[in-house]
Amino acid sequence: MFKFVCLYRQVDDLTAVDDFFSSTHLQLAEKLPGLIRTELNLINGKPGGDSRFYQTYSLYFGGRKVFEHAMASEYGLQLMAALKPWAEAKLISWFYAEVHENNILAQKNRGTKPI
Repeated sequence: MFKFVCLYRQVDDLTAVDDFFSSTHLQLAEKLPGLIRTELNLINGKPGGDSRFYQTYSLYFGGRKVFEHAMASEYGLQLMAALKPWAEAKLISWFYAEVHENNILAQKNRGTKPI
């Protein structure tokens, strides 16, 4: 599995962030071909206090080639064009990652040890 993660920073006007996320980012992302699932994380803090991040939004794909195809699609190009000004203003960052899952609970229920 492969994922694309956007990190939104804390800003004074979180309403503008929420509006952009719900009306643009979310709408375009959910139209990407090959998208398996999404995950929104609202950040509550970090050890020792507040976090400089507000939320993360992850898009999961079956593999890197599926992701690359999605980002080259009409909706992928629109999404990146919409995200670019936010990135240039240092309000969001993103990264891509190979996902290696390990379901600890399922392994415990089967009596096997986690990796």
